[in-house]
Amino acid sequence: MEYSGSGDPRRTIELLWGVQSRSSKGPKPKLTVPQVTAAAIALADAEGLAGLSMRQLANHLGVSAMNLYSYVPSKAELVDLMVDRALADVVGHYEGAAEPGEWRGNLEFVAWANWQLYQRHPWLLGVSTARAPLGPNVMAKYDRELAYIDGVGLTDLEMDSVLSLVLGHTEASARRVADAAEAVRHSGITDSEWWAKSAPVLEEVVPFDRYPIAGRVGTASGQAHQAASDVATAFEFGLGRILDGVASLIEGRNQN
Repeated sequence: MEYSGSGDPRRTIELLWGVQSRSSKGPKPKLTVPQVTAAAIALADAEGLAGLSMRQLANHLGVSAMNLYSYVPSKAELVDLMVDRALADVVGHYEGAAEPGEWRGNLEFVAWANWQLYQRHPWLLGVSTARAPLGPNVMAKYDRELAYIDGVGLTDLEMDSVLSLVLGHTEASARRVADAAEAVRHSGITDSEWWAKSAPVLEEVVPFDRYPIAGRVGTASGQAHQAASDVATAFEFGLGRILDGVASLIEGRNQN
């Protein structure tokens, strides 16, 4: 697990906002910080965070490790740059969308946009953002997502909490998808193949009369999903129940 906010605060924020100055002496820089960041994201997309090191990135860019450090001081600052740049995908998605509609549809839109972000960049799930990078895309994403529920009857603190609840559910569900994909890579068989091999043995060995409810519900779920579970279905169901709760809160507030 990597942790955002682990680098030097001043250097990180300057890099994020593009205000760090380079010396005018010497040869013209071969690269830019955005180019370094984009290359790091490409490596992480392909290899995961475990496959990303400053030396590997330097080799990928065709520069020495010492030269790379002249752009980004360490991996800690690089991770913050990567997270902020990856979030630009969502910011652009929001900016290209139609005008906001009603709040429930807006939050569904936000949830699915973040779900898709994790599918494009699963390495994001390996970065703890308890101390979020204080960059332009992090700020823009938060501002735009709050705008989708502004003025619906929630207090500012409730808006923040509702957004955190939706995003937390999305991240947790996306993590299950990433775990399932890793299980496929580790085992060499798909979920469907695993279930096809496991289900007959389960029916043969397990005395389901001892677990009648588990047997009934598990069988219904297995037949429906052709697997032990389906994360996308669970994500959509959970999102709906979260939004039902938000609706109850808003309706109660508006009735008072």
